Amino acid sequence: MHPLNSVKGAIMTGVVLAIIIGILLSIWAPLGAAFHPIRLDRWLHIVSGVMWIGLLYYFNVVQTPGLAVAAADKGGPGGAGVSKYIAPRALLWFRWAAVATWLTGFIYVTVGYGSDYTTSIARVFMLRRGFWTIGVGAWLGTIMLINVWVFIWPNQKKILGLVPATDDEKAAARKIAGRTSRVNFILSLPMLMCMGGQAHGLPF
Repeated sequence: MHPLNSVKGAIMTGVVLAIIIGILLSIWAPLGAAFHPIRLDRWLHIVSGVMWIGLLYYFNVVQTPGLAVAAADKGGPGGAGVSKYIAPRALLWFRWAAVATWLTGFIYVTVGYGSDYTTSIARVFMLRRGFWTIGVGAWLGTIMLINVWVFIWPNQKKILGLVPATDDEKAAARKIAGRTSRVNFILSLPMLMCMGGQAHGLPF
């Protein structure tokens, strides 16, 4: 299987390459590379988060405006191809990347912020001093996950024809899914600031 000919092959190759690079950097550390091995949970949290937020940005910045333009272009090909072939696949990766991001983040918090796992969760989600930044980020990510599964995906199923819906129901579903996706787009910006800020300079 050529790694460039399939998504599965590319993912597997990327993982193997990351492991090889990690090993090589560890070997070269005495030469000044000073590689600090990243924990698996944090690595998977970053990778799944990039997938989730990347697709969120694609939907908000590319697909939704593009479909609006396609609908307005009366002589054009329309957006049926995107709705039939692209959107369902993108939404599959989107919703499960959201779950993977939240779960790996939860594991990272429980393992990474002390030996007492229950105390670690409490410190973060109860916004204890020293954990305000990561706590706000965790709450924003949790709200975004809920939005994906409670508002975006159920309404997208109506829009895409995966579940029966009248034209009026589809119109209402478009409004709910679109606005909730836009809310997540907005929340992602402070969420990413908080996630990066806990380890890089914000002391609260």
